[in-house]
Order: sequence, then structure tokens, then C-alpha cells
Amino acid sequence: MGDQTVFRVMLRMQIVPGKEEEFEKVWYSIGDVVHGHPANRGQWLLRSTEEESVYYIMSDWADEPRFREFERSEQHLRHRKKLHPYRLHGSMASMRVVYDMAKSA
Repeated sequence: MGDQTVFRVMLRMQIVPGKEEEFEKVWYSIGDVVHGHPANRGQWLLRSTEEESVYYIMSDWADEPRFREFERSEQHLRHRKKLHPYRLHGSMASMRVVYDMAKSA
């Protein structure tokens, strides 16, 4: 079985049409807020190929308690405020990795 200590979060965001490029730049510019956290194992910004102006943000964490601690932090709230003007709708799903069949580089 895979590394069951990995806790994965996936956000789905509907972005204001016409603001996609600006959203991507802002997300990238503040990415260290997540990536720099000691419990973060990686993060990705993905753009849907099926739905206009829809993005997915995925992040992996060492465990759920440390993610929840980060989620409630003042640092994260400031991060969210910078992205909020671009968002029309959003949802979040959390999960644990059961199997990891990723290829090593």
C-alpha cells in the first residue's frame, strides 16, 4: 500500500472569466505560503481542459492535523484574501493516498 501518512487536499475554483492569467500570477507569487510550510509535501495548480475558467489546486501534507493547523493560521487567511477577488465559486475535498504509483524522475 501507499504512504498513508500523506494527506491530500484538492480545491476546485471557478475563476472570474477574463481574470485567469492574473489569478495564475497571483497564485504563483504567493505559493511559498503553502510550499514553505514544514508539513507541506508539494502543491500544484492545474487548469481544467473541460470547463472554462476552472482550476484545481492540489496540495500534499504530512498529516491532517498539521494541514488543519495551517488552514486556520493567520498566514493562510492572508493568502486566501489575495485570491478571493478572482474566485466565483469554490469547493474543497480532502483525502488520504492509498496507493502511490508515481514514477521517480
